[in-house]
Amino acid sequence: MDFAVLWAFLIAFAVFAYVVLDGFDLGTGILFPFLGRHESRDTAMNSVAPIWDGNETWLVLGGGGLFAVFPLAYAIIMPALYAPIIAMLLALIFRGVAFEYRFKTVRGRWMWDVSFFTGSLVAAFCQGLALGTLVQGIEVSNRAYAGGWFDWLTPFSLMTGVSVVAGYALLGATWLVMKTEGDVHDIARRYAYVLAGATLAAIGIVSLWMAYLQPEFYTRWFSSTAQFASVAWVPLLLLVFAFSLFQSLIAGRHHRPFFSVLGLFLLCFVGLGINFYPNIIPPDVTIWQAAAPESSLIFLLVGAAVLIPAILIYTGFAYWIFRGKVREGEGYHH
Repeated sequence: MDFAVLWAFLIAFAVFAYVVLDGFDLGTGILFPFLGRHESRDTAMNSVAPIWDGNETWLVLGGGGLFAVFPLAYAIIMPALYAPIIAMLLALIFRGVAFEYRFKTVRGRWMWDVSFFTGSLVAAFCQGLALGTLVQGIEVSNRAYAGGWFDWLTPFSLMTGVSVVAGYALLGATWLVMKTEGDVHDIARRYAYVLAGATLAAIGIVSLWMAYLQPEFYTRWFSSTAQFASVAWVPLLLLVFAFSLFQSLIAGRHHRPFFSVLGLFLLCFVGLGINFYPNIIPPDVTIWQAAAPESSLIFLLVGAAVLIPAILIYTGFAYWIFRGKVREGEGYHH
């Protein structure tokens, strides 16, 4: 059994779970200033208040797992991304504090509104910067980071930053369509149309740009007709989910837009996997080179076998308990 590959899939699963679950939290924050009345903002915040901190568990699992299981990858990626990662963590702290303090004040509410919006926006943008930096390739020499302080700041990484902000905002809008009613639902639905167009445009631009960043990426998709045929199901399914998203928004559906966007995110993630595998850091650090000794991987797998199902169970339970619509004036904090 190849434990390094198994762990690569587990880390990828944790990262995807984080992107999807904290994505709609951050997206709700990004939409915060555009929701109108402060009662509407209360409702939007109450829709994520019971579950937001549980969603961030996956970030800890992904980051901690990378440190323990792929120490070489962690040692190379962290110095390359210090600035965006520190900015992201500070933004998440501001956002977390805003959750707790916003309901405790009337006079200072505007300050926590700004904090919640700014924290969400900066965290989403920094995650996009980090993704872009990883995709464009990190300079490695003698098993260590060999690039400069600002290698993370390029036109491509800025584009992926903007793309992630648009994608998260779309997730947030469709979450609010699913979880709220009245004014908030209508506003979110209107924004969902615009954000869906922006997100699909961003996916198209980033995907085409990515193909020309590394020779291997181009080869994975366009090296031959047979090669393209083997991966063509990804863009085709993307079109299916895009159609489902617009059709369900037009039809006034409540749940399907959100799950259509989840489908879009999953396919983007699969596309990234097709580009990366078997590398963990493009262009030349593979999963096996970066992995810890096999005895460590097996030891950690025992913990993961308990931890991951436990997280899934309590996360599922929280979503089940707080299912249904959040109405104005009701909520977790009241």
